[in-house]
Amino acid sequence: MGVTKASEKCREIIESVAEYFVGSKLVITKTLAASLVNGHVLFEDYPGLGKTLLAKTFANVIGAEFRRIQFTPDLLPSDIIGTKVWRSREGVFEFVKGPVFTNILLADEINRAPPKTQAALLEVMEERQVTIEGETYRLKKPFFVLATQNPIEYEGTYPLPEAQLDRFILRLSTGYPRNIDEECEIMRRRLKWGKDDPTQDIKPVISLDDFLWIQHKVEEDIFVDEEVIRYIASIVRSIRGDPRVDAGPSPRGSLALLKLSKAYALIEGRDFVIPDDIKVFVLDALAHRIVLKPESLFEGVDPREIILSIVSRVEVPKGREKL
Repeated sequence: MGVTKASEKCREIIESVAEYFVGSKLVITKTLAASLVNGHVLFEDYPGLGKTLLAKTFANVIGAEFRRIQFTPDLLPSDIIGTKVWRSREGVFEFVKGPVFTNILLADEINRAPPKTQAALLEVMEERQVTIEGETYRLKKPFFVLATQNPIEYEGTYPLPEAQLDRFILRLSTGYPRNIDEECEIMRRRLKWGKDDPTQDIKPVISLDDFLWIQHKVEEDIFVDEEVIRYIASIVRSIRGDPRVDAGPSPRGSLALLKLSKAYALIEGRDFVIPDDIKVFVLDALAHRIVLKPESLFEGVDPREIILSIVSRVEVPKGREKL
C-alpha cells in the first residue's frame, strides 16, 4: 500500500464518517490526522453537538473497539484503569481490566472527575500502559483518547491542569450547525435512521490492520525538509518569547505540529510536508499549550490571536523543490 493508496483509504474514512456526522469535514480530517499519529483529542464544546456520535462512528468505520466513560465526581482511578480482585476459589488475585483497554476511549465530560482520577489517565495517555502494584500491562494498538468538556459549565468541575492539557495533541470544537440546511439535515437523517444511535449498523471501510499500516506509512514514508522543521521551531519559539505569554508550548507542541503535518500530507496524497500543512493545525495544536500572564488574562487576550499574529510574521520557507 503506497502513499496514494493510503490517501484513498483516508478519504473513504472521512466520507464514511460524514454520512453520519453532519458538520465540518475539516473536523473529521483533523480527528483522523490525530489518530494516525496516536494523538489524543480534546473536544471543548456544548452538549448535544455530536461529539459522541463522531467518536463512535469513527471507531466503527476503522473497525476499532470503542468504549465510553462518563466522568463523574465520584469516579475512582480503578474505575478507569482496572483493579485486582481476589478469587478465593483459585486463591489468587486476578487483574480485571478497566475500560482503557480498548482502541478508542471516549472520556465524556473529563473535567467532572477529581484530579486523582484525571491523573490516572496520564500514564495511560503518555505511555500506553497501566501499572498495578508494580505490574505493567500494555494497551492495544492503536490507542487514543477522545475527551469532551463543557466550556461554560464550572459548577462541580475540576479544570484540567496544564500537564493534562499538554497530553492532548489537539483541542477541537465541533460547533453548532453552520446554517439552517445543516440543522435540517440532522433531523432528516434522524428520520431516515429511525433511531437515535445508528452506529450499530456501520460497517468498517478499512480493517484495523490496514489502519495500523497507514500509521506506519505516516511515520516512515512522509518527508519533512529541514526548512519546514525550522519553520515549526520558529513559530513555537516566537510564541514563547511573546511578552504576553507566561509559559509557551513545550517541545511536545513542536512535535505535535510535526506529526500532524505528516499525517495531513498523507491524507492529501503527498509524500512530503509543505508549510500549509502546519498552518492547518497551528491553532488547534498550540493554543491550549499557552499560559498567559495575569495582566494578559485580565485584558482578555486570546492565545489564538497571539498565534495568528506570530504566524503572519514568521517567514514561510520557499524555493526548495519539495516545498
